[in-house]
Amino acid sequence: MAQLNAIGIVTADMAASIRFYRLLGLDMPETPDEGHVETFLPNGVRLMLDKEDVVLSFRPDWKRETGNQLALAFQCASPAEVDAIFTEAKGAGFDAEKEPWDAFWGQRYAQLRDPDGVLVDLYAPL
Repeated sequence: MAQLNAIGIVTADMAASIRFYRLLGLDMPETPDEGHVETFLPNGVRLMLDKEDVVLSFRPDWKRETGNQLALAFQCASPAEVDAIFTEAKGAGFDAEKEPWDAFWGQRYAQLRDPDGVLVDLYAPL
């Protein structure tokens, strides 16, 4: 069964986002020049920040819109589970944003949209 273990936010200003989440008490790394940073929340879920250029590296058609900076990420047990859940959701009529692919960062990855348009990522280590 897939487990929700990460919340991802696309940020236009990494340094400002790090400052904001530190202000809220999160232990964010001080690496504003990195394209991706993350921290663990007390319940074990990760909060991830990605610069826009990171998202554009695999979604060149991505454009900032109100609310599209948030994504939920579900870790799957295997690459096959990513494919199976994606196929099941698509078959059930849910929006398939991006078909499963082997991402350059070492994960099988796919993207769906929930009924309200929230981006939901599925992933598993390769």
